[in-house]
Amino acid sequence: MAEQESLEFGKADFVLLDTVNMSEFMANLKLRFEKGKIYSYIGEVVVSVNPYRPMNIYGKDTIEQYKGRELYERPPHLFAIADATYKAMKRRSKDTCIVISGESGAGKTEASKYIMQFIAAITNPSQRLEVERVKNMLLKSNCVLEAFGNAKTNRNDNSSRFGKYMDINFDFKGDPIGGHISNYLLEKSRVIVQQRGERNFHSFYQLLLGGPEKLLRTLHIQKDSTAYNFIKVGGVVKGNLKFAMDGDSVLIENSKLVSVVAELLSTKSDIVEKALLYRTVATGRDVIDKQHTEEEASYGRDAFAKAIYDRLFCWIVNRINDIIEVKNYDAKIHGKNTVIGVLDIYGFEIFDNNSLEQFCINYCNEKLQQLFIQLVLKQEQEEYQREGIPWRHIDYFNNQIIVDLVEQQHKGIISILDDACVNVGKVTDKMFLDALNTKLQKHAHYSSRKLCATDKTLDFDRDFRIKHYAGHVVYSVIGFIDKNKDTLFQDFKRLMYNSSNSVLKNMWPEGKLSITEVTKRPLTAATLFKSSMIALVENLASKEPYYVRCIKPNDQKSPLLFDDQRCQHQVEYLGLMENVRVRRAGFAYRQSYDRFLQRYKMISEFTWPNHDMRSDQEAVKKLVECCGFQHDVAYGKTKLFIRTPRTLFTLEDRRTQMIERIVLFLQKVWRGTIARLRYRRTRAVYIIINHYRKCKVKSYIREVGRRFQNVGSMKDYGKHVKWPTPPKVLRKFEDTLQSVFQRWRAYQLIKSIPPADLPQVRAKVAAVENLKGQRGDLGLQRSWEGNYLATKRDNPQLTPAFSARASELKRKDKYMNTLFSSHVRKINRFNKSEDRAIFITDRHLYKLDPLKQYQVMKTIPLYNVTGVSVSTGKDQLVVFHTKDNKDLIVCLDKMQPANENRIGELVGVVANHFRSEKRHLQVKACDPIQCSMHGKKCTIIVETKINQSQPDFTKTRSGFVLSWPGN
Repeated sequence: MAEQESLEFGKADFVLLDTVNMSEFMANLKLRFEKGKIYSYIGEVVVSVNPYRPMNIYGKDTIEQYKGRELYERPPHLFAIADATYKAMKRRSKDTCIVISGESGAGKTEASKYIMQFIAAITNPSQRLEVERVKNMLLKSNCVLEAFGNAKTNRNDNSSRFGKYMDINFDFKGDPIGGHISNYLLEKSRVIVQQRGERNFHSFYQLLLGGPEKLLRTLHIQKDSTAYNFIKVGGVVKGNLKFAMDGDSVLIENSKLVSVVAELLSTKSDIVEKALLYRTVATGRDVIDKQHTEEEASYGRDAFAKAIYDRLFCWIVNRINDIIEVKNYDAKIHGKNTVIGVLDIYGFEIFDNNSLEQFCINYCNEKLQQLFIQLVLKQEQEEYQREGIPWRHIDYFNNQIIVDLVEQQHKGIISILDDACVNVGKVTDKMFLDALNTKLQKHAHYSSRKLCATDKTLDFDRDFRIKHYAGHVVYSVIGFIDKNKDTLFQDFKRLMYNSSNSVLKNMWPEGKLSITEVTKRPLTAATLFKSSMIALVENLASKEPYYVRCIKPNDQKSPLLFDDQRCQHQVEYLGLMENVRVRRAGFAYRQSYDRFLQRYKMISEFTWPNHDMRSDQEAVKKLVECCGFQHDVAYGKTKLFIRTPRTLFTLEDRRTQMIERIVLFLQKVWRGTIARLRYRRTRAVYIIINHYRKCKVKSYIREVGRRFQNVGSMKDYGKHVKWPTPPKVLRKFEDTLQSVFQRWRAYQLIKSIPPADLPQVRAKVAAVENLKGQRGDLGLQRSWEGNYLATKRDNPQLTPAFSARASELKRKDKYMNTLFSSHVRKINRFNKSEDRAIFITDRHLYKLDPLKQYQVMKTIPLYNVTGVSVSTGKDQLVVFHTKDNKDLIVCLDKMQPANENRIGELVGVVANHFRSEKRHLQVKACDPIQCSMHGKKCTIIVETKINQSQPDFTKTRSGFVLSWPGN
């Protein structure tokens, strides 16, 4: 059974229809077509409906889906039947064949191409060059045969106008090693005449449109299809080479064409002209040339044209066979040679005017239908016998009576037609019809107007009807005699045999006979076709057959239209209902026990997940009994047989329900397994990471210990020791560790400093922290005295006066420590520069006038100071910022030595004092300096000037400029 598709697509296998009748069959076929499902099954028969649109179901992915799978495991497809055929051939070393049938335009040729494509794709896995060559030749031969054997018809743009049977030979490994093509009944009449709207064979138009100019000139051809009567579209019956009467003689109207024909046939023009106008007749020992009538000359010309094309086509087929046939193959050495045959042959035809061609084609379909039913019945009966299931007789329409009506010796239509053709004297088609009426008047499947005078659908002296298995067909006898004789005057055969072109010469071997040599009467066209059909059927009967039944959904080539009446007619003449009835007569479905269990074991608790019974058969019985279907099944030796489709559908429904539960269960188990695996992997990762980190940490700490173990005895206490690179996890720890080390090292250094020097060291540290990288010289290398006005360095004469003033302020303001003192230059309230001094204690900042015994000019409590700004140059500019925005702007002056830099000392001692009192002092080094004076914002810019004797302030629009001596 095919893989279950949703019911919205209908039943994938027609055997599983609830009710077997034409309306149910057609409704299911139409539903599947409208849903885009062009393939269905009848058991192991594929029903294919032409989609009239490209479908993405033939690529490599699809081939892989069907390769090595059973029919029921995948949805219906051509690839499934191709794979089944190949497996049967390879596994059982048995010849198989695929019979593709259907009317013109149903998709037979495309189906055969896809089957060949699939077989080519799944063979030769070792890519042997010779096998690849054979595969390519088999595939490419289709192109050549289509060019010369296909034509545009009113029903199909690429209609095969011949039947084709191809044998593909395989070696014991299942690789293609060669093949052989047989062709049947080429429609050679199309060479000279086509129905209105149709065309000649593709090859003519391909030559005109694709041939190089040089080649066309050599062939005397112009690129204009309308210039040639044989290939004009539809209904032309005359050739370019025309005849006319001149008294009692026949002449060729356009005699120039004779020389062209002679050149192309590699012979002499006078011999061509004689063959066209005369017929050589031997009477005893005498030989005479009998001149044709105009009608005879035209008939001879047309017969010659048809014969040339027919012989050319047969030559092409033979050439292909010469290339692809198996060569030098010895079964004893190379193993058994097996075959897959592919038959692509015309389907049943019923036209408005049916002649001998349709008669032969429909006879062919009768033979194939007879074989089809017989083989299907035979396969069914053999399977029942193998499995020990009682066989019940099946009623079906046996079309042997119709086959006998056509082919029976002495009584059949073909024999009667042959007798009419060999009678002496003038025999007409009417006389042939009279003979049919006389000999077949009592046959149940034959009738004519003479035998049934009331049937006005038949014309007197023209029509007869045969009741085929596919329907009633009316044939017109007009042309039967001539088409059956298929007469070609011997003069044309001798003309071609005597050609200097060896290819043409070899096509006409019978032309070597002399005029007086007695020959057998050639077999008629119908007899030749009958013999080929009998041989074909015998060949197919010797193989294991598989079938593809092609259906044409409409005559408009529309991918959307499903013509119910047209499709039903094809279903009838393809015998599809007969096929379903035969398949359904006993048991609709059968499957081996192991595969049945594999598909349905989840339905029963006794078989899921595995059974513990003695055999699969017992397990299947238990499963069927659990479901209550034991009265609708039979147990064979290796297979279970199910009678009604409803049982199978119930099994499928229960399987679908269980599959959902099983899927959920499996998903749960799988997700749990995945989660546990992920957890274990994650846990392992973290364990590894932790161990790795520990290892890296330990190695880092060991390396730090190794490098710094002796730093206590080093002169610089390990300042020069390089730190190892820490792991990422210890980067913050390294910062902390380095900080600890620096503190330890600083402690070691500080221990050696006298206590009296510690305040100065702390001040220098404060200076570095605030000004490092912003000013060049911070005065760190010298001793910081701080209270320079109390020493005799800067101005010894004024020292007593300053000391007296400092003592007075100490008594008054009760400060404890002097931080800094120095002479300065400052800006007065008139924006002029003047000499002053600053005196900084631990409580106040004093501005003093050295010219007035250091009289206090201004007192600023230190808690009112918010920050200090200095420049980045060598000048001694300092700005004390206050909370009331009345900043003090001074420049240190009168220092001894003169170039001594005291800015670093001033900032250091003040910042250190603020830190000791846990207050924040904002220190900035910038150019220019922004400040506030008398509540207004101003900017201080420093300019270095040569020949400047002392620092001096100058007023500008935005503030002041400090001119600093540059020498």
